[in-house]
Amino acid sequence: MSIAKPITGAGVRLPRKRAQVPAVPTLPEPFASWFAARGWAPRPHQLALIEAAHQRRSTLLIAPTGAGKTLAGFLPSLVDLTSRGRANGRRTLHTLYISPLKALAADVARNLTAPISEMQLPVRTETRTGDTSVARRARQRRTPPDILMTTPEQLTLLLSHPDSADLFGALDTVILDEAHALAATKRGDLLALDLARLRTLAPGLRTVGLSATVARPTELRAYLVPQPDPAAQIDLADLVLVGGGAKPHIDILELNETMPAVGHTSRYAIGEIYDAIEAHHLSLLFVNTRMQAELLFQDLWRVNELGLPIALHHGSLDATQRRKVEAAMAAGTLRAVVATSTLDLGIDWGDVDLVIHVGAPKGASRFIQRIGRSNHRLDEPSRAMLVPGNRFEVLECRAAVDAAEAGEQDVTFSRRGALDVLAQHILGTACTGSFHPDALYAEVTSAAPYATLTRSTFDRVLGFVTDGGYALKNYERYAKLKTTSDGKVRITHPRFVQAYRMNAGTIVAAPLIKVRLVGRRTTSRKPLIGGRVMGEVDEYFIEQLRPGDAFVLAGEVLRFEGMSENEAFVTRASARDPIIPSYNSGKFPLSTHLAERVRTMLADADQWGRLPPNVEYWLEMQRERSAIPGRDELLVETFARRNLNYLVAYPFEGRLAHQTLGMLLTRRLDRAGASPLGFVANDYGMALWGLGDLSALVTEGRLDLADLFAQDMLGDDLDAWLAESNLMKRTFRQVALIGGLVERRSAGREKTGRQVALSTNLIYDVLRRHDPHHILLEAAWTDAATGLLDIARLGDFLRRIDGRIRHQPLDRVSPLSVPILLEIGKEAVAGFAREELLREAAAEMAPRTTLEETQCSS
Repeated sequence: MSIAKPITGAGVRLPRKRAQVPAVPTLPEPFASWFAARGWAPRPHQLALIEAAHQRRSTLLIAPTGAGKTLAGFLPSLVDLTSRGRANGRRTLHTLYISPLKALAADVARNLTAPISEMQLPVRTETRTGDTSVARRARQRRTPPDILMTTPEQLTLLLSHPDSADLFGALDTVILDEAHALAATKRGDLLALDLARLRTLAPGLRTVGLSATVARPTELRAYLVPQPDPAAQIDLADLVLVGGGAKPHIDILELNETMPAVGHTSRYAIGEIYDAIEAHHLSLLFVNTRMQAELLFQDLWRVNELGLPIALHHGSLDATQRRKVEAAMAAGTLRAVVATSTLDLGIDWGDVDLVIHVGAPKGASRFIQRIGRSNHRLDEPSRAMLVPGNRFEVLECRAAVDAAEAGEQDVTFSRRGALDVLAQHILGTACTGSFHPDALYAEVTSAAPYATLTRSTFDRVLGFVTDGGYALKNYERYAKLKTTSDGKVRITHPRFVQAYRMNAGTIVAAPLIKVRLVGRRTTSRKPLIGGRVMGEVDEYFIEQLRPGDAFVLAGEVLRFEGMSENEAFVTRASARDPIIPSYNSGKFPLSTHLAERVRTMLADADQWGRLPPNVEYWLEMQRERSAIPGRDELLVETFARRNLNYLVAYPFEGRLAHQTLGMLLTRRLDRAGASPLGFVANDYGMALWGLGDLSALVTEGRLDLADLFAQDMLGDDLDAWLAESNLMKRTFRQVALIGGLVERRSAGREKTGRQVALSTNLIYDVLRRHDPHHILLEAAWTDAATGLLDIARLGDFLRRIDGRIRHQPLDRVSPLSVPILLEIGKEAVAGFAREELLREAAAEMAPRTTLEETQCSS
């Protein structure tokens, strides 16, 4: 696996410092009067971006929440459009605003419309998202607005049309809002390639990046501008950095008598959460998963004796319902909204005066972004309350508050552009007309994520798009491109153009089934009567339901009645304990930065006084009964319980790394004769169990922990495990969809998740056997290594603890091990033994705690 070099240090050509760009003397009319009428003065960074536009300089603006970033990004375009008029009276697209969220694009459009209308500017703006009608999209291509606000996926589709050169030929500016949220992802890879294409169509194009949270600005500055030959120095956009801003005011909810030892819900504190909502004008409640959002919403309605208007907003709800919630926020008619990452970024609806983060935030940058939704003004402190779900999360929440107060961000490491994304882009380019591979290679390598892409790798990807590769080239369905006599490449059939536009994009969510509310229950003789769509749930979840089962969606209890090929039919119900749907998406692992802060806090007993008393006592009991791991050491506990032997380790490296570590350690323990039976992992640690006496194996020298945790486990052990697991097949499935090898949507139908899996599994087996060096197998391995397996982080961990492993043999469970052994959704402990383990843990920590305090709040 190759790792892209960081865009920092030597070899970087830094432009002259632009943080204090000289401002134009005055704003032109009517802008100066508009500012004056509101008692405002343009801020220095807003004037700085106008000056940068005059000099045709691409710029990254980093400014705290409430500093007027969005207006700063648009002001140069508004000034230019107002002053220069239109050549020959022809309307052309001047500015393209790109947002990571449809909701954010709509919000910005709403806020931009007001100053345009109040100043009576001759500027027309429109939005284009997946919800925009087909007729309106077609009109926007024929008669574009001056400013178009859209998403990365819509830009990709626009660029796939033969008339894209006409649409974008006069494009002046591209604004990337919340640029940090895009650049380090596959969406960012495709956007970087699309920006490179735009620069070819509009050579004078300049880009503006807007962000409030950037850990390494240099990388984002490189992303915004074309890169020269790989042998040359890296080019960077200008940087305008705005300091200041009021420090946030953040509280951690501390309920000493009820803080659970395990669990991930807020039910133990639902009364306090409701009181906080009642005491504020509008509260935004963030959770990390859609399942948590539905559960929290239900809990709030159970205690909502005052009938406060509380809404729910997450990505699986129907778009119509989400828009209603957004409109209600803007109108100020809500008192609280429970949301996931759908409301993370930049949105400024209503007067949010409190953010309640339920559960640990998992990352410093994400936490800072979320609390910035409160008091969205530069001179007023954001107010937030953290509600940890268990005692480990108390440590993480304290670390997140410390990071926020210090203004520290999570570091985003440089990434190499994904090859499946490149394959999609090559096919999209062919949809517009023929191209020469030399010219496209030069264009692709001007994008920062692909700046070091070799010509041989580019040709391999082009070869895959052309005919599918060695093992698939005899199948006509994969023959998508053809080389002409002049050396150019063109598409072979119009059906591939249609298929591309129906499947373009890099967001490969779990297969979803629409949930439709019907008027009455189904019978064997009468068909279901369709009603409104409530939202979507994962296909695998709905397949587990039987008619009559109750579950929760969109804040309502629903009874499952039956389903067609792609829709589930439900009626309203009143079950006492409905199922909460779980979703595979939206689960964030603990960031490296917060993990380091948690390890530091844990190792320093002087800091324990900042924690709630029962959490402090929990750590004191751990130190007395076992040990507290040092900042850079690994604590390994072994003990026997109920005829099984346990090994519990505390790496604090996040769920993904721990899951990979558990899989690899299980193989090694099996070779050592420990007879492992399974493992469980969370963000803070992991536990393995088996039949062999692990304590005796270690103390007698038959099991060397240094060898067990040696770095060579990332070699043959990893390869052997991957060959046996289904993880690579699942990863290949996503790569195949993005790379265009398999199509989920075709005219008139959409494949189910099971159908897609069947197709990709068959192709995967063929490629493994006959073309093991296929470019998509390479892409799948890279994805697994950097994402699902978190190999780089695991490798750093193994290097860090080399020679620093502390073994603690015990005669019973330790206080720190209980939350790991009882991890929700895992079978670490048989159901009949769960209560006994809780009693043992309670007895260990007596007299300061009770059984109820250790029980999971869910």
